[in-house]
Amino acid sequence: MIFRSMMTAFPMNLSSAGVLLLASCTALLAQHEYAATDIENGGRTYTNNCVYCHGPEGDQIPGINLLQGKFRRTLSDDDIARIIREGIPGTGMPAQNMNEGNARTVVAYLRSAAAIPASTVAGGDAARGKAIFEGKGGCTACHRANGVGSLAGPDLSDIGALRRAVELEKSLVDPGAAVLPQNRSVKVVTKDGTSVNGRLMNQDTFTLQMIDSQGRLRSFPLADLRQHTVLTTSSMPPYKDRLTSQERADVIAYLVSLKGARKP
Repeated sequence: MIFRSMMTAFPMNLSSAGVLLLASCTALLAQHEYAATDIENGGRTYTNNCVYCHGPEGDQIPGINLLQGKFRRTLSDDDIARIIREGIPGTGMPAQNMNEGNARTVVAYLRSAAAIPASTVAGGDAARGKAIFEGKGGCTACHRANGVGSLAGPDLSDIGALRRAVELEKSLVDPGAAVLPQNRSVKVVTKDGTSVNGRLMNQDTFTLQMIDSQGRLRSFPLADLRQHTVLTTSSMPPYKDRLTSQERADVIAYLVSLKGARKP
């Protein structure tokens, strides 16, 4: 999904009046409230459909910053939802195969993100962050990045192309605050009483698959389980006190640098 049409359809005019209009627009965004579930679902839809062109910060198209509410002109929620669904012919913004409800959740995500302060962590060094990630931080015990580390937790090889710096900072300081559905863990208890925890990969009518704490793919027939529970909390420890503010900045700089090999 590309809002490039906003560049071509509305020529740049960064006069003082234009800057004032953008500032006023951003202030108005913070006054509107959206349901938490809509924001969460919209963020997921944004990541799945929009991030490869717009980037996790929404600023990959020159002159546009979706997550700061900066467009070429004032756009209502209806305007944005319509652009998402219909695109604009003859521009780089294609129509999306998305119903009205899903488009509205993306709007909720964009509007709410504009009211969130940017990451307070600055001055990080990616090379130092990589050393901390693989050393003092112990991150590779659960996570993999560029082929190094365990698969017990989510692979972070392209996390910088998917998540905002402010989101990465929040996950590092308070990992239990917002656990993405695709990253949730599951606990199963077999009929003989054996308990196994791991990262949920898939569950259908008959089986459940997980990556266990040793990074192994495990499949369990549901008929052989006494109990299975999806955990809504994070097993990742908070790093607010484990790392200094500079070390956290370095780790975030490293994570932001991980773009993987994804292409639009």
